[in-house]
Amino acid sequence: MKVIAICGSPRKGGNTEYFTKLALDVLEKEGIETEFISLRDKNISECTGCYACVRERECAIKDDFQEIFQKMTEADGIILASPVYHASITPKLKSLLDRAGFLCRWVTNEMFKEGENSYDWKGTAFSRKVVAPITVARRTGHTFAFSQLLLWATVNDCIVVGSHYWNVGVAGAGGQINGENDKEGIGIVEHMAENMAYLLKRLNSNLVEEEI
Repeated sequence: MKVIAICGSPRKGGNTEYFTKLALDVLEKEGIETEFISLRDKNISECTGCYACVRERECAIKDDFQEIFQKMTEADGIILASPVYHASITPKLKSLLDRAGFLCRWVTNEMFKEGENSYDWKGTAFSRKVVAPITVARRTGHTFAFSQLLLWATVNDCIVVGSHYWNVGVAGAGGQINGENDKEGIGIVEHMAENMAYLLKRLNSNLVEEEI
């Protein structure tokens, strides 16, 4: 089992990175392999809506997207983390998710059913992957940014993991890097990671039983 965490923060060592790595630490203690992916230095252009992926089964834009998309398709779980910028996730993470969400369905589906003008969905490349969002803000704006990540996960046939509160951290007043002071946020994210580990182990156990 493997979980990758994609951090959309442009700040090295920032609060979003802190909460994301906190979740990965819990997962590693549960015996799950993890990988942290920062988009800070990645070149990821926005989706142009060219629909080339419908025909070619790959994105026509060649940049760092391809490597990350491959890791996403191979992972059992994905953590999506972003600071809140004007009540939204960061542009680079949005670009990644737009392209990944578009491509993930066309690598497994035809544009239309033969002879009909309707889709015949067979799932997506992310079907039943376990996904957990994390957003971090100074004070407010969480709701919309968190919803963006939830909407992406649910429209792409993923299984969403929650906690005893929304997976949000409150930190960074005046640009401070002080996520460790949000004790409630730490507890929320740690419990989310425990839930993710629990679910992944149960899903993996069922798969093993089916193979036997």
